Amino acid sequence: ELSTMGISRDSVHKRRATGGKQKAWRKKRKYELGRQSGNTKLASGHLHVKVTKVRVRGGNTKFRALRLDHGNFSWGSEAVTRKTRLLDVVYNASNNEMVRTQSLVKGAIIAIDAAPFKQWYMQHYGEELGIKKGREAKLEVTKKSKGVEAKLAARREGHKIDPHLDEQFSTGRLYASIASRPGQCGRCDGYILEGKELEFYKRAMVKKKKA
Repeated sequence: ELSTMGISRDSVHKRRATGGKQKAWRKKRKYELGRQSGNTKLASGHLHVKVTKVRVRGGNTKFRALRLDHGNFSWGSEAVTRKTRLLDVVYNASNNEMVRTQSLVKGAIIAIDAAPFKQWYMQHYGEELGIKKGREAKLEVTKKSKGVEAKLAARREGHKIDPHLDEQFSTGRLYASIASRPGQCGRCDGYILEGKELEFYKRAMVKKKKA
């Protein structure tokens, strides 16, 4: 009989903590099996979104995303979430190869479309985001009642936005971190980077470009 090599997550084949080799004292178990990684990629152009269903232990199902081009992203400081397009994979702390191959994994830093958040901000605060210096905001003149105007003014009072984030809105791209596991749940959801975390990743990206 020909034995086929399988992906296994057991520790029977590993060395002892002291470094000594140990003989396999039992066979492989079904609960120790592993599967091929999903290697979820960013869908672009002619490549369409593709998610496959995987039957797993206990008759449960996993959703293996092979290609994705959108996801739900949260803007933490404003407590708002919007569905938006994924534009690019820009940084991965674990492996540069994942940036080159545009792989979507948990913890990867990606660029997303800023338009849905820009529209929400305009609607919620009555102000446009990402206006470059020397340019005036192009506002569509729509009639608002005095009550609505007062409500928007009250929201704007004392409200400030992170200057690094405002700078990104002018380019139409926001940096975000993937919080879900696309190869396990078939979705690419996450949150927008802001504050100290955004500053950290911006420095890391500059450092990696120079290296």
